[in-house]
Amino acid sequence: MRQPPEFFGDEELDLLYIGKKLKTSQQLEAALDAAGVDYAIEVDYYLGGLIFRSLRAGAFFYVRPADHEHAAGALRAQGVEPQPRPEEEAGPKS
Repeated sequence: MRQPPEFFGDEELDLLYIGKKLKTSQQLEAALDAAGVDYAIEVDYYLGGLIFRSLRAGAFFYVRPADHEHAAGALRAQGVEPQPRPEEEAGPKS
């Protein structure tokens, strides 16, 4: 269920997805609600565009690290690829 950021207190949250379109963001909210995942949404800015780069507003979805895989599965079921977890971005350690 969607929660205000204060609900999570001082917990560190994982970025799950950056919603760039309202319709997609609303579909993902419904999918996360149906999956029983607690999540927070904040409107923030990201840099978009390949040729004409511009600052755009988006819906940033955040979840607890323990809920990331379950929430990511709910997004994938909607045909949406979630953001990689921070340790996945770092790649394998050598």
